Amino acid sequence: MAKSKSNDEMTFLEHLEELRWHLLRSVLSVLVGGVLAFLFKDIIFSHVIIAPKTPEFITNSLLCNFSEIVHVPQLCINNNPFEIINIKMAGQFKMHIIVSIVLGAIIAFPYIFYEFWRFLQPALYDNERKYSRGAVFFSSLLFLLGVLFGYFVIVPLSVHFLGTYQVSEYVTNQIDLKSYIATVTSVAFAAGVIFELPILVYFLSKAGVVNPPFLRKYRKHSIVVILTLSAIITPPDIFSQILVCLPLIVLYEVSIKISKRIYDKAEQENPLESTQNLESS
Repeated sequence: MAKSKSNDEMTFLEHLEELRWHLLRSVLSVLVGGVLAFLFKDIIFSHVIIAPKTPEFITNSLLCNFSEIVHVPQLCINNNPFEIINIKMAGQFKMHIIVSIVLGAIIAFPYIFYEFWRFLQPALYDNERKYSRGAVFFSSLLFLLGVLFGYFVIVPLSVHFLGTYQVSEYVTNQIDLKSYIATVTSVAFAAGVIFELPILVYFLSKAGVVNPPFLRKYRKHSIVVILTLSAIITPPDIFSQILVCLPLIVLYEVSIKISKRIYDKAEQENPLESTQNLESS
């Protein structure tokens, strides 16, 4: 896969050697991003990681202002921030390292995807290479938008719900630093991955694994799953649930459009084969 189709094929060991260098450069990019994140400790923790639980955070502030306008006090979240504690001697230092690595991976994601594309590119035909060039840009853009959406929308709602939830009034929430950071980073990173859905559908449609009828058939199932997840992580009001689930539903609909465009193009190039694939699904 690391040689052009017009050139002599590489041996299995040569493929492994080429892949090793791509992986090495990807790992180095994560380390570089991690070092940068490590150096800016105060900004990363005080103004990024810890910020979503404070009333001054932009999402919390806007929702509180909006709650006063519509007279729905439930929208005012994180108004009384909980306490974050550390119970291990090296806990804060370990969290500093872990967060730096995670942020390094997020920062380096576009380059990692670029290295992955470089490894596969020579195995593509000219027309495939032409249409795949935009994959690096759009996948990076979608991932960034997903992380931002997760951080500014889902994280504050999740932190408010999980941080204030009580099984009894006799139980006080004092959130462990590790637990809090794991929630914030995992939610933001997961949102970035979920936003890659159109890219995933693009490649699955190209491979013939999914098609428009299949995606339309399971549209209702996907909406139920999205609504269930949004109901779990948001406060008990319809506005917050819509705020979370609407972009995900839009992404699913975009994925259907992408799949349809691919199959329409395949039908123009090979009508018989495309019809057979749709009938078999």
